[in-house]
Amino acid sequence: MILENIKDPSSIRKLNTEEMNLLAKEVRKRIIDVVSKTGGHIAASLGVVELTIALLNVFDPLKDRIVWDVGHQTYTWKILTGRNDRFETLRSLNGLSGFSNRNESPYDAFTTGHSSTSISAALGMACGRDLNRETGHCIAIIGDGALTGGMSFEALNHAGQLQKDKFLVILNDNAMSISPNVGGLQKYLARMLASRPYNTLKQQIWDLSSTLPANLRRTFILGAQKLEESMMNILVPNIIFEDLGFKYVGPIDGHDINLICTMLRRIQRHMVGPVFLHVVTQKGKGYLPAEKESVLFHGVEPFDAESGTLPANGKKSWSEVFGKTICDIAENNPEVVAITAAMSSGTGLTPFEKRFPKRFFDVGIAEQHSVTFAAGLACKGIKPFVAIYSTFLQRAIDQVIHDVALPKLPVVFCIDRAGLVGEDGPTHHGTFDISLLNSIPNLMIFSPANDEELIAMINFAATYKEGPIAIRYPRGSAFHSEEVVTDFIPGKAQIVKEGENIALLSEGGAWQIALGTWNLLNSKGLNPWLINLRCLKPLDEDLLKNLGKTCSHIFTFETNVVIGGVGARIGQLLEESPCKVINFGYPDFFVPHGKIEQLNELIGFTPAHLSEEIQRHLSL
Repeated sequence: MILENIKDPSSIRKLNTEEMNLLAKEVRKRIIDVVSKTGGHIAASLGVVELTIALLNVFDPLKDRIVWDVGHQTYTWKILTGRNDRFETLRSLNGLSGFSNRNESPYDAFTTGHSSTSISAALGMACGRDLNRETGHCIAIIGDGALTGGMSFEALNHAGQLQKDKFLVILNDNAMSISPNVGGLQKYLARMLASRPYNTLKQQIWDLSSTLPANLRRTFILGAQKLEESMMNILVPNIIFEDLGFKYVGPIDGHDINLICTMLRRIQRHMVGPVFLHVVTQKGKGYLPAEKESVLFHGVEPFDAESGTLPANGKKSWSEVFGKTICDIAENNPEVVAITAAMSSGTGLTPFEKRFPKRFFDVGIAEQHSVTFAAGLACKGIKPFVAIYSTFLQRAIDQVIHDVALPKLPVVFCIDRAGLVGEDGPTHHGTFDISLLNSIPNLMIFSPANDEELIAMINFAATYKEGPIAIRYPRGSAFHSEEVVTDFIPGKAQIVKEGENIALLSEGGAWQIALGTWNLLNSKGLNPWLINLRCLKPLDEDLLKNLGKTCSHIFTFETNVVIGGVGARIGQLLEESPCKVINFGYPDFFVPHGKIEQLNELIGFTPAHLSEEIQRHLSL
């Protein structure tokens, strides 16, 4: 056993190739054993085992800052940088994060969770290193689709301009972005481009040009560049990186540890200026179920490790309800199209993609583009539904404001994973969307408490042409009401229980918590009003003002930060009313990772705690 003797990365620098290959097998087994129990991003992490070992063999991760994009492929990194003994706590409350986290380990150079940030962060570190007169490489590992994000190209463009030495971008190409073949010619060329003789010759040619008369120098340089570019265009894929100012090396086999180590050492010792290393890997490598179904095994719940069988609870998720509903609408409405930013499966759009391929658009990990692209479609009379996670919508708020709401274009935002999402933690909790959208004019916000309300809201949105609509719903199984659901009317709340003196008002994501709180209060002899808000913008102002006149206290519930949320808006609306408005929601700090039930207990967002809080307020 090699893994049990790895206490820190320095041990890996002492291993030979055979030992590193054995270590790779042990690490894969460790990942599969643990993630089958905890759930997590298994396929991406299995694909970079050899690359991670090679990086730790060649570089010193405390001196050479290594930034992983998204961070969900860092399980090998965690295991080999002193966290193997805690790896069973992955994604659990008070355990290891499922992503890179600076607060967790000094070996994690950057806190990540969203895509396409690594090159920008590593470039900033390179500039900071030089300003501080420090040494060491700054390395970004990007891939798993992250190169489709526009921010990565902004960073590549800037890096090409700055021409920083000891700056390396590694493309982990696992067929989720760019996938050229790996052959003997490419291997040979990659070795040549990173070799000392080639780079020495290139520098000598450049030095020679400086000795020529000015009238000949430009012609000489252009001729040399033209010759090199001609050779590169014939032999090397992805010449765009050379045009951006990088020295391109690759593609190479990302599962050949000896080759990767050789290339990294040559880049480390011989190459100047920014370097782009293209590494081809297989997502899910070493675990057949994940190799066959890499998308399905991208992020999974706990599963049977031996068979690869994933769990199924038999209930429809909110995403599935959305996906079926939009398919039903699209059958009769040819104007309806669906847009996703690399999340077709997660947002429930896979059936739509299969049934209406010409009306389905996966723009890659490019949320800003997805919103403005939808705006362009709307300008031509098309009805776009943008399915997007709440946490990723944050990246496109400017586009929502400027490109959609300002011109009142009828784009529909179907905001999945609103509220706490559990084990993925603070980078993925959807806790800000109400606050971010609440202040935007011309935009309506809906929040369903059950599956029938979601269906009704989507159907309304499909025919609405006066402006944009946002519909937010949580992760997990959709609730189905056994009671008769009244017709949905925008701007009108549903009075579920009439009461006296106090009122509980809830948006859809918090409905089950509000209902549980009502039941506890009712059992103690209190008789609160129970209101399902349904529409968060515009609010049912007539109902709210009447409650403000007749109630001593109004308590609001929402799966969003309290600051700037729907409760705060209700408080503003009733600020001249004699009643007190108390808001319940998420606190003003980043909620950690863990099971949703645990997190709600941690922050006191449970019926038991809230009913006590309400009684405390009533007794004051």
